[in-house]
Amino acid sequence: MITKNMMEEYMSSCTLCPRNCKADRLAGKAGVCGVPADLYIARAALHFWEEPCISGSRGSGAVFFTGCGLKCIYCQNAPISGTDALKEPLLGKKVSQEHLAEIFLKLQNEQGANNINLVTAVQYIPQVAEALREAKDRGLKIPVVYNSSGYEKVESLRLLEGLVDVWLPDLKYMDPELAKKYSFAQDYPEAAKAAVSEMVRQAGEPEFYTDEAGQKLIRKGVIVRHLLLPGHVKNAKAVVKYLHETYGNSIYISMMNQYTPMETLKDRIQDDEWKDRDHELLTRKVTKREYERLIDYAVEIGVENGFLQEGGTAKESFIPSWNGEGV
Repeated sequence: MITKNMMEEYMSSCTLCPRNCKADRLAGKAGVCGVPADLYIARAALHFWEEPCISGSRGSGAVFFTGCGLKCIYCQNAPISGTDALKEPLLGKKVSQEHLAEIFLKLQNEQGANNINLVTAVQYIPQVAEALREAKDRGLKIPVVYNSSGYEKVESLRLLEGLVDVWLPDLKYMDPELAKKYSFAQDYPEAAKAAVSEMVRQAGEPEFYTDEAGQKLIRKGVIVRHLLLPGHVKNAKAVVKYLHETYGNSIYISMMNQYTPMETLKDRIQDDEWKDRDHELLTRKVTKREYERLIDYAVEIGVENGFLQEGGTAKESFIPSWNGEGV
């Protein structure tokens, strides 16, 4: 249990994520994540675009939190997460901790969600932990998914021990320089590797069950995502190699081709702010050949537990509307 004094300590000098910005969010100041201590949510609704074992036929109960400490320049959720290129206020509605617990229960009881899917919640981990405890005390039974950029601190993740069933982190980079260039976080590879290790410790071996429609759904475990970036198959192979050599079949690896070039990024590059090859690569989609090279490599090194994407997934239509639905 996180007491009021503990909550105030976390929020008055925030070090919940690896940025360690020490913002006094309790006093209303925004951290690097872009939000104060108050809970802001942009959307809470059924989501059908996750891995099949998460979305299933009924949908995942996705709660999209406002703010993010990573600031990837190509972020597809920039209006709610913020990037250096986006100066407008972040979208989201303020809710209480008690109301957040109620949202979890409504997703389960009224919408029939397969799970509660916490999307980018690191900046609110103490509040989310207490809301989950309250909801579980009131009958929340479906699995809880922690959906994350991977840029996490082990100490913060431990606040969620026993509350999260399925961990769904990204592992974006193995190259610190690429992490610095695209996400202003040279420490990303080490932070994310430590975070994944902690998630695997908490989750244990993956477990699945079959629902009433015959759909195979995940009950507990770790699925690590990697979004292939255009021109960076080498980085993607390094990510898959590390995960496979480190964890084998104790995790699932989700290899994604859905990278979508955002107009704000294209504008900055056209304005000569970032006129170099690495930045210009981000103005196009991933090619079919690039993705095939990654999948072929994963098969070659023996990856068995994995997910891949087929068809035209790089579409802005796959990005949800941030209209406050369900909040």
